[in-house]
Amino acid sequence: MTERLGDILIREGLITSEQLAVALKYQANNGGRLGSAIVHLKYLNEEDITEVLSNQFGVPSVNLNSFDIEESVLKLIPAEVARKYMLIPISRTGASLTIAMADPSNVFAQDDLKFMTGYHVEPVVASEMSIKSAIERYYGTGKAISVASTELDTRDTVTAGYMDDFADFDGGGGGGGESEEEMDASFINVDDFDDLVSGAVDELEVVDEDDEETVVAVENLEAPIVKLVNGILIKAINMGVSDIHFEPYEKSFRVRNRLDGVLRKELGLPLKIKDAVTSRLKIMANLDISERRLPQDGRIKMRLGPKREMDFRVSTLPTLFGEKIVLRLLDKANLQTDMTQLGFNERQLAEFQEAIHKPYGMCLVTGPTGSGKTTTLYSALTQLNSISDNIMTAEDPVEYNLMGINQVQMHDAIGLNFAAALRSFLRQDPDIIMVGEIRDFETAEIAIKAALTGHLVLSTIHTNDAPTTINRLLNMGVEPFLVASSLISIVAQRLARTVCKKCAEPVQVPPEALLQIGFRDEEIGTFDVVKGRGCPYCSHTGYKGRVALFEVLSITDEIRELILRGASAMEIRETAVALGMQTLRGSGLDKIREGRTTLEEVVRVTFGN
Repeated sequence: MTERLGDILIREGLITSEQLAVALKYQANNGGRLGSAIVHLKYLNEEDITEVLSNQFGVPSVNLNSFDIEESVLKLIPAEVARKYMLIPISRTGASLTIAMADPSNVFAQDDLKFMTGYHVEPVVASEMSIKSAIERYYGTGKAISVASTELDTRDTVTAGYMDDFADFDGGGGGGGESEEEMDASFINVDDFDDLVSGAVDELEVVDEDDEETVVAVENLEAPIVKLVNGILIKAINMGVSDIHFEPYEKSFRVRNRLDGVLRKELGLPLKIKDAVTSRLKIMANLDISERRLPQDGRIKMRLGPKREMDFRVSTLPTLFGEKIVLRLLDKANLQTDMTQLGFNERQLAEFQEAIHKPYGMCLVTGPTGSGKTTTLYSALTQLNSISDNIMTAEDPVEYNLMGINQVQMHDAIGLNFAAALRSFLRQDPDIIMVGEIRDFETAEIAIKAALTGHLVLSTIHTNDAPTTINRLLNMGVEPFLVASSLISIVAQRLARTVCKKCAEPVQVPPEALLQIGFRDEEIGTFDVVKGRGCPYCSHTGYKGRVALFEVLSITDEIRELILRGASAMEIRETAVALGMQTLRGSGLDKIREGRTTLEEVVRVTFGN
């Protein structure tokens, strides 16, 4: 049974038994709730009561004076219902409606609201007096102020109204009759954020940084903040960035972009606008803006003209000085599914294509996060995609939608993990299965059994190179004979930055440096080493774009014999190299000979010979 408010206040030493008796008598004579009686008698203030109620019911507390509630939200609940249950709707996010209640334990009220609105109700607690005041302010006068310049329906973050923000960003009219080229030109020419940052700071009402229960009000998301966030996203798209990092620190708030695999500082924003920027991004991603203690994941879909869309995968993480937010840009228009353009040499390409066209067996792609494994798998699936095959994928997350392929998003919270999905796939008459990652024995065992029962299985695993993948599977507990029988190919890969074509020029490199990295004596002087001097096209980095370095280990009879007798990764590597396998370092040396990358890049992403 829930402990009564009066008992909690006495236990916490906030009021005495005598004061509680007086408050109960006042409540009996005048009606209302006990908390209101205690406030009226000036034993405690509203904030004290709200904090206790928040702890009592385990829900966040809010200060309604910080909110400017949208009219569209208010229309969801009639005034008479709000007065009857002493509540008021404050925000809508996706399929959830956040309701400020004086009594969050009133499940009957919540059920009524759910039935009435069709939304999932998320209660928060506010004082009775503040709710009465808010009801009078919004319902009594009919006044409801909507968010300036956003008009955002959070069920669909990409709307025509949202595109208007982009048009306004550069001062363009953004008229609906523009061609696709005109629409692009009206909102992606983003050069300078000084004015926007200044406008955002000037027009922002700052919340109390010391109050951890304060939720950034929707009213703080005025046009300058909206345009600032839009501008950051558009500029990142324009630059070809892969990730955007919003990072709060004690005395600064910075934005960094990952361009061609390397993070670089893009903006230093005023600390004053940290919470407003965070809330804007969370609203766009349909996340809970009141939850700041737990990580959240979401997605933003942005329409760039009538024929192009950009997805952002959003991840929030509570840090010491606020929530860090990372956006991964997923541009299907730039997805490279032509396997011949990924960076394989002729032999590697032939071996990998032969493996993926076998009727059954398992092909693994290995490498660190951000090394292009998903792109390699998607290129394989694109090549295999045909009307005669049932292709199913289990991914976390689904990064790109592929027509003709059945893709399943994992949800660990409800028990839908890779192992559970694989079991279901085997009852769906599959021909080809792709598993996002093999990270435990259960997933590995089911994948291998699928490969041994007539299915082609593609997956990824995290190891340093191809030979150590075999040891990783054995260390998971998979029997050597199962690994030897099921594996047909392992591909290790890294991404190296390519030299900018517009500013590339030959450079002199000491022969000792070339020998040290792995070139042979007889090769010195037979090719030019090139490097980018830096230009506006490559943002003065000398690099533009990336190319994959590959190591393809085909599981031949010799390799299978080594697996069965428990050979080390070093033995497997030596045998594979003797049979013609090119290492990651060797692939990098090829790219240097071709003038596609530099010595520094190959040393950065590979090691050894």
